[in-house]
Amino acid sequence: MISQYGRKLYASRDDPSDQQDDLISGNVPVAVYGLGKMGLPLAAVYADVTTAVIGVDTDEEVVETVNRGVSHVTGEPGLSEAVSRAVSEGWLRATDEGERAAEEASVHVVIVPTLVDESDDPDLSVVKDVTRTIAAGLEPGDVVIAESTLPPRTCRDVLLPLLERESGLSREEFGLAFCPERTSSGRALEDIRGAHPKIVGGVDEESTRAATLIYEQITDNDVLAVSDATTAEAVKVFEGVYRDVNIALANELGRHSSALGIDVVEAIEAANTQPFCDIHTPGAGVGGHCIPYYPYFLIGPFDEDTQLLETARAVNDEMPFYTAQLALDTLRGQGVDPADASILVLGLTYRPGVEEIRATPALPVVKRLDRSGASVFAHDPVLTDYDAFEEAGAEITETVDLDDNQFDAVVLVTPQAAFEDIDVPELGPEERPLVVVDGRQDLTHLRDRDDVTYRGVGLDG
Repeated sequence: MISQYGRKLYASRDDPSDQQDDLISGNVPVAVYGLGKMGLPLAAVYADVTTAVIGVDTDEEVVETVNRGVSHVTGEPGLSEAVSRAVSEGWLRATDEGERAAEEASVHVVIVPTLVDESDDPDLSVVKDVTRTIAAGLEPGDVVIAESTLPPRTCRDVLLPLLERESGLSREEFGLAFCPERTSSGRALEDIRGAHPKIVGGVDEESTRAATLIYEQITDNDVLAVSDATTAEAVKVFEGVYRDVNIALANELGRHSSALGIDVVEAIEAANTQPFCDIHTPGAGVGGHCIPYYPYFLIGPFDEDTQLLETARAVNDEMPFYTAQLALDTLRGQGVDPADASILVLGLTYRPGVEEIRATPALPVVKRLDRSGASVFAHDPVLTDYDAFEEAGAEITETVDLDDNQFDAVVLVTPQAAFEDIDVPELGPEERPLVVVDGRQDLTHLRDRDDVTYRGVGLDG
């Protein structure tokens, strides 16, 4: 089954080895919709394997940048080189003309954001828009692959009917599969190329077969074909929900550690020596594109039957305020009115080494401290855009100047590598110990210092 643009994979009568050859020789053009933090690395890997990739993005500046062979995504080792090579070799080009790309491509890969709206309901608007764009150019034999995280049953109940209706094709004429991205910021290329098995599930057996054939060329790891697209969707959501619930358990245990008179991190580490126990580590909060959002992909559909998921979200959402309150209460214990205090927040990104503040716990920490009347300062050597924190009431310190800045309290939210060079106790006042709130158990070496009053999430001085 051949179109004017290339060969097809779905319902093809060709030998599977011939289909693989067509894919890696560029005879099966691929369109990747969404060139963001995960989409551009995925497009680069696809281009390296298939040599015929069209990257689609609605941002004209992104398109122009990629077509110059430049990566607009920072903090991803090897990505700049991969994009430069793919563009210079003619394996990758970018466009904002999605429908034209859909006409040219035989494989369509969707990797655009799926978050939640103000009511905590899944927001599929971008995914639906991209699906309509694909439908405008969809041909018999094409394969559509969703990598964006989706609520279970989205492929079956939303995307498949939408593709049928908008394209005029029947479900037997094209493939649709869910193959979730399993990548982390800062290691996208490594993860895509095979750090973890690739999950594949189609709306029918032929969709699963075609998607498996594709990813067997993309990944060096196993391709795990599950029963259907809904199962594959559930796998990705379950991964995030597991982590959210586990972190909430650790956080709740940590909040009771003082009453128990124990170091909860020590207790957790000892408990985890049993192979069936894997408790995570308590901390100042949960951020990023994934964990804070995925539970709502299940909470919404099942409403009142998701008490555990809702409780975990509430516990984790409370941790930034709990962390900030540790600083305020400890200052009051020293006789310092927070309104007269100067507090430094160290680390603003949601995870170390990644310039991203989506759902970062540092923002509610800053807001709570600012509401107390304290003078709040913020420092993060990884971040370049501080607007959100300035709006929340923080004064930005581009560098921590030991001569000009003396603080009553320091709150560590994200342990950036550069902080290892900071002598934290030297940031404190001469007349009393510096209050140190360790949100990540990264400053435990300060617990026995006389010039520090140490408070940790799950452990005290």
